[in-house]
Amino acid sequence: MVYRVHTELPVYQAAFGVAGDVFRMSKTFPKEETYSLTDQVRRSSRSVCANLAEAWRKRRFEKHFVSTLNIAEGEAAETQVWLQFAVECEYAAPESARPLYQSYDEILAQIVALIRNPEPWLLKK
Repeated sequence: MVYRVHTELPVYQAAFGVAGDVFRMSKTFPKEETYSLTDQVRRSSRSVCANLAEAWRKRRFEKHFVSTLNIAEGEAAETQVWLQFAVECEYAAPESARPLYQSYDEILAQIVALIRNPEPWLLKK
């Protein structure tokens, strides 16, 4: 399949969808976490999508494309850490956080696949 814009990429769609789920979950976090855990998990989850979009626009240059995908990968892993903290601090039930964490496992696998094989995605000169 040929993708015209980043929003058509399955990995972007998955990341955008789970970022919405993370946002909804974080709305239940205590007020004192507004500028720490709540902010961090929201920012990292959204950053996955933003970096995927940015990587898509950097496909002219393999190194820039892969570098930005690496940032998206890091943000996805960071989001998993914040989800772990949410459970550990008892702000989120394990059964609520687990599917989100697992969604990021799938997103990470897709990002790593892009990193390992960028050639099909690069713009031809």
